[in-house]
Amino acid sequence: MSRDGGITLDWADGEHRFRLAWGELRQLQEACDAGPFVILQRLQLGSWKLGDISETIRLGLIGGGATPERALQLVRDYVEARPPLENVKLALGVLAAAVIGPEDERLGEDDAATDQKA
Repeated sequence: MSRDGGITLDWADGEHRFRLAWGELRQLQEACDAGPFVILQRLQLGSWKLGDISETIRLGLIGGGATPERALQLVRDYVEARPPLENVKLALGVLAAAVIGPEDERLGEDDAATDQKA
């Protein structure tokens, strides 16, 4: 299993892949004037700013393969046109997958299996 920090979720008009690699995380950091773990904390604790939600989702879509134009349109239609609380969990999940890894990813299992075969 290769770990890329991506996650595929049902959201908005269908299934979408989200991924925040180093480049997107840097852009997120600049856009929100905070590091990824600070933004993650703000999302978890309810002290988020609007950009924490919209920029995380927009950049996650781009990192997942959406064009910048498509990502911006999805954010305008399904984030900025809706109450902010509707997308906090999504932003939290996208950012957590990037900096921690997805919930279903069990760290060390592949390494252990490879070590046993050797």
